[in-house]
Amino acid sequence: MNPDQTRNTHERSCDAAIVGGGLIGLSIAFELRRRGADVVVIEAGIPGRGATHVAGGMLAPVGELDFGEPDLLELNLASAGLYPDFVAAVESASGMPVDYRKVGGLHVALDRDEAGGLKRVLDLQLRLGLDSRWLGPGASRELEPGLAPGLNGSVLAAGDGLVDPRALTSALLEALEKAGATVRTGIAITAIQTESGRASGVELADGSSIAAKTVIAAVGAESGRAPWLAETDRPPVRPVKGQVAELRGDSAEPACGRILASERVYIAPRSDGRMIVGATVEELGFDTTVTAGGIHELLREAYRLLPDVAEMEFIGATAGLRPGTPDNLPVIGPASMPGLLIATGHYRNGILLAPVTARAVADMVESGAGPDDSADGPVAAATPARFRGGESRPDSDNGSDGLSERAEKR
Repeated sequence: MNPDQTRNTHERSCDAAIVGGGLIGLSIAFELRRRGADVVVIEAGIPGRGATHVAGGMLAPVGELDFGEPDLLELNLASAGLYPDFVAAVESASGMPVDYRKVGGLHVALDRDEAGGLKRVLDLQLRLGLDSRWLGPGASRELEPGLAPGLNGSVLAAGDGLVDPRALTSALLEALEKAGATVRTGIAITAIQTESGRASGVELADGSSIAAKTVIAAVGAESGRAPWLAETDRPPVRPVKGQVAELRGDSAEPACGRILASERVYIAPRSDGRMIVGATVEELGFDTTVTAGGIHELLREAYRLLPDVAEMEFIGATAGLRPGTPDNLPVIGPASMPGLLIATGHYRNGILLAPVTARAVADMVESGAGPDDSADGPVAAATPARFRGGESRPDSDNGSDGLSERAEKR
């Protein structure tokens, strides 16, 4: 079939076809449906079973701040500000809780060297006017008595929060079903249909097709190698493997109440007594093997930070693929093909950035944003246009460009 020729018959038509059923894709669908758009989500596997399923769910724009990333900080802070209303809307529409809590984060230095590095980050936070402060060993253990006695100090980011990404995914799916949106699972797309050079729908692996006024690519780490995206629109996204362990303790007497993080591990507590311990940072292409060495390292560092983890039940371990970009910023905005939008490359911040991404993409759909249009506000720096022409385009399987020093250590 001529790639510029639309099929005469379609399974259905819609305003927006969203390719990808992770948290980003589902959040975009939810926002568009709230605005009255007819949406179809197409997911090749099980919704939310990729990077979303493995994520700790930290909403930590302050605690996760790194040097040299002012645009990412602006984007993270904007999305954190949207989270309360986003969660309220999802819970109201679905009738399901998502375990959103503004618990704060404690970033702990376990020795003098780590304290020096942490104080440099604190200086940056304070220069930027962020809400954080240094606590000595005694004050740190007053907040979290289970911390290792020999710690050197900590930085408290009181405004950081948590959400359960799996619960949020389930709630979004329920909300979409109740709103009459279509979510197709277990089927891949094979091509983007075009008409007069504009994206006009998608073809599916079973031979059916869906006509759409706008196509949105939100397939995470797969976007860097998706064969149905033209080379000019395939973002320089690479998979960055992360392994996590899941533990369970007593919800009535939790081992910690806040996000805890050291230089090499984070601990994200759930309100039901579970605890996510993560996460490795591995440049191994699309490998998702859970390794004894990776989990051993996480549990060893978690024990150094919070010795009570030794008494907790080990539930299991899993691995996922973060979609990394050369500059650690996501890719959000119009592709070079009219009618096609990209929403990927969120790396370590996919859960946090879901609301701001959903709102920005929905605005673009409503305005009919094209390749030459520039986004306003905090998503402006995330434009796909910055990568057009092949610049800063690493190997999508093994590239390591753009990883910060801090990210390499985690």
